[in-house]
Amino acid sequence: MHLKMVKLLLAGRLSYGAGERLQKTLSNHHHQHLSEPANTLVILEHKPVYTVGIRDKVYTVEEETKLKNLGAEFWRTNRGGLITFHGPGQLVAYPILDLKQFRTSVKWYVEQLERMIIHLCAEFGIKAETSPHTGVWVENRKICAIGIHGSRYITTHGLALNCNTDLTWFDHIVPCGIRGKGVTSISKELNVDINVNDVLPIFINIFRDQFECKLIEFPSDEASRILQDAIR
Repeated sequence: MHLKMVKLLLAGRLSYGAGERLQKTLSNHHHQHLSEPANTLVILEHKPVYTVGIRDKVYTVEEETKLKNLGAEFWRTNRGGLITFHGPGQLVAYPILDLKQFRTSVKWYVEQLERMIIHLCAEFGIKAETSPHTGVWVENRKICAIGIHGSRYITTHGLALNCNTDLTWFDHIVPCGIRGKGVTSISKELNVDINVNDVLPIFINIFRDQFECKLIEFPSDEASRILQDAIR
């Protein structure tokens, strides 16, 4: 079987704006055929930020200001889904993939992401599942948010898995617009501190298996250049 090639870019901790610029650069590599292979898995943590998706028109300037006063940024994005929080202790993965090389179905792609996180949780002894709402849940507590964007089958955005995230950030919003549901993390479920670096090697292996791809290290000189451009 011919394995697809995906470059792995460990981007560290970035502001949300830098993450957006990084995704734009990498998705342009696909659209403009700038590099081969152009598929990239970006893994990072974000500085505290509340983000809303394209369907979320309800947040007023006053509400936006209130959230910013907590010490977080606020961004309106082009991903699917409603409001969520990103911050330290959360493994954020942005697969920038050409689905024409995998399967031309956004539904299939989202299901792959969900299955991947369910498998990862099982590795930690946590029983996670899907629900009618997008994302991955432990009973009625969301452990992983998923919100993606597709343009001509090039994917951006992705998933955010709570490892040892400070969950009190979620107290100020209705996460993903779903009332009566909670949020959780790997650490909270196990009552043990599990950080992003603990989860990272397991995540990478499961991604490789789920997408039947070969992960190769992003060339360091190219990585330095595009990360510098994103941070500016």
